[in-house]
Amino acid sequence: QVQLVESGGGLVQAGGSLRLSCSASRLTFSNYIMGWFRQAPGKEREFVAAISRSGSSTYVADSVKGRFTISRDNAKSTVYLQLNTLKPEDTAVYSCAADRDPSNIRSRRLETSTATALYDYWGQGTQVTVSS
Repeated sequence: QVQLVESGGGLVQAGGSLRLSCSASRLTFSNYIMGWFRQAPGKEREFVAAISRSGSSTYVADSVKGRFTISRDNAKSTVYLQLNTLKPEDTAVYSCAADRDPSNIRSRRLETSTATALYDYWGQGTQVTVSS
């Protein structure tokens, strides 16, 4: 079955950086919008960023804009999330997800790709902990 496997999480001091990776298997990666979400303890899962099938368009949540960057390498079936200037409030489990978007609507407006229910496949997540 489809697998999404995240890596790159860890413990970092405030102001530091991490690069998360999500490797996909058993799906045609370039056919999917890819997203990153995060969930902190006691909170609901929160949208972080999304990227179009080709990688030409991205959308990032206001809470992380200017600090986080999403990118993808379709040849490697991998999506990345670069986390810079990390803050303690960024502490969460970060998960990647894949959205087939069969109607091809969200691909044209990535800001409509923020809801968790839109995504077909999910990874298990990787823990990011930012110390103050």
